[in-house]
Amino acid sequence: MAMDEILLDAEEKMESAVDYLRKEFRSIRTGRASAGLVDHIRVEYYGSPTELRQLASIATPDASLIVIKPFDPSSLKDIEKAVYASNIGITPNNDGKVIRLSVPPLSTERRQQITVQLRKMAEAARVSVRNARRDANKEAERQEKDSELTEDEAKKGKDDVQELTNTYEKKITEVLDSKIAEIQEL
Repeated sequence: MAMDEILLDAEEKMESAVDYLRKEFRSIRTGRASAGLVDHIRVEYYGSPTELRQLASIATPDASLIVIKPFDPSSLKDIEKAVYASNIGITPNNDGKVIRLSVPPLSTERRQQITVQLRKMAEAARVSVRNARRDANKEAERQEKDSELTEDEAKKGKDDVQELTNTYEKKITEVLDSKIAEIQEL
């Protein structure tokens, strides 16, 4: 495996850590209604768990309301049950045709709790990025030891891996700062 392949593998792992963080952040409730808050919820539909976005259209007509309209009206009760079980902190209102979720504004204390939770999630993503760096450096050292890479190639490779790590840690910080700004909006 050449140094280019080691770098490519490390970059893929780092990118997936950032993508995972973005996906996790979408499911965090802010004071604003967002389809991302509920589209990942799994609904027991004819015996198999199915994502809500495959069973219903999800709309946000205003900043404090999410409307879920099932494609199959018979699945309304199952969707309502799944929303209750999801622990998103919102009680569904079922009118027989659609489910409405009123997103209450966040208190200052809740905003601080969410900010702490976001920082922990971002740190976990940074750890994943650093683990990818460690694995790439170990592979470079192994190849240098086995004479597949020269000492200079291994050193340059490690420097490139560190540059990648810095880039992805910066991306994580940007994603975190953006989400915190969204949470802190009044």
